[in-house]
Amino acid sequence: MGIFPDFGAVGGGADLRGIVGALLMYVLVFAVLMTLICAVTWAITSSSGNYQSALRARAGVLVAAGAAALAGAGVAWMNFLIGIGQQL
Repeated sequence: MGIFPDFGAVGGGADLRGIVGALLMYVLVFAVLMTLICAVTWAITSSSGNYQSALRARAGVLVAAGAAALAGAGVAWMNFLIGIGQQL
């Protein structure tokens, strides 16, 4: 079982592969950048006593982790849907 969808089952699979690969790359790159920026901000604001900004930065870290998890789950969902499409 791979981590990338099986596009051999659908017509226009090469185009779909390129689109999904590009979107997944952008989501993961932005999630990593958002995690780094928010984690640094969280650390700085917590140490300086600015708790309101620290709470917002913590929420940013959690949103970035959720986005990365949803991007990974999206690949599994697409594999499931392509598998169902093959059986129909």
